[in-house]
Amino acid sequence: MAKENSFDIVSEVDLQEVDNAVNQTIKEISQRFDFKGSKADVELSKEDEIKVVADDEYKLKSVIDILQSKMVRRGVSLKFLEYGKIEPAAGGTVRQIITIKKGISKEKGKEIVNVIKNMKLKVQAQIQEDQVRVSGKERDDLQKVIQHLKQQDFGIELQFTNYRTF
Repeated sequence: MAKENSFDIVSEVDLQEVDNAVNQTIKEISQRFDFKGSKADVELSKEDEIKVVADDEYKLKSVIDILQSKMVRRGVSLKFLEYGKIEPAAGGTVRQIITIKKGISKEKGKEIVNVIKNMKLKVQAQIQEDQVRVSGKERDDLQKVIQHLKQQDFGIELQFTNYRTF
């Protein structure tokens, strides 16, 4: 009669919302007076990278600020973004590549599993590719794990999905 409960810990970004934020950023740049006559562009590539190009570092920072505000407004956490270094580009411009992080890396997965084990609850945590599955008999223990993990900062955005009983 003992039922097993489980849930998955994932880190998934809504790419449609990222695309919407990029499009809103492009629209705002085209309408803003301080960007008139300057080269400033944001582009979302298929490899889940955002390429930001501007005349100089100051304008690049301004474009990234606009992009970040649009992402926050659309509910996309800034923890999904990993900023590359600013490098010179063609025509005297500068460029920065922003990578969109998806999934939980092996190192982060091990870190999450260790935090769960240190809680000394009767739950099991296992890494499954880019997610962590937590299972146990008591729903209250699983709720405690979720609450505890929400208070931790792993440097990535965590979502808790697939909560089920079997």
